[in-house]
Amino acid sequence: MEHRSGLSRERAEEVAIAALAHLAEDPEVLGRFLTATGLGPETLRAAASQPGFLAAVLEYLMGDESQLLVFAERQRLRPTMIAAARHALDPLADQG
Repeated sequence: MEHRSGLSRERAEEVAIAALAHLAEDPEVLGRFLTATGLGPETLRAAASQPGFLAAVLEYLMGDESQLLVFAERQRLRPTMIAAARHALDPLADQG
């Protein structure tokens, strides 16, 4: 099913998982993410199964322009595609 963002949920999840992997590549960057989310290494796996987690990963990445641009370049994505993926993963996007 495509959302109004134009991305399927599956594709949006792929982008978000790649974003999480990107954050995890650098311990300092991962540490900032964990601090910002209030998660710890021991709770990350459980949190990842929660609704909204992948959207939160993209939200965090969009708040760090330098990381966003590095990730977008590595994935060969326009930064706007990351925002579209964030929108597609928003559980409230189709309500209203």
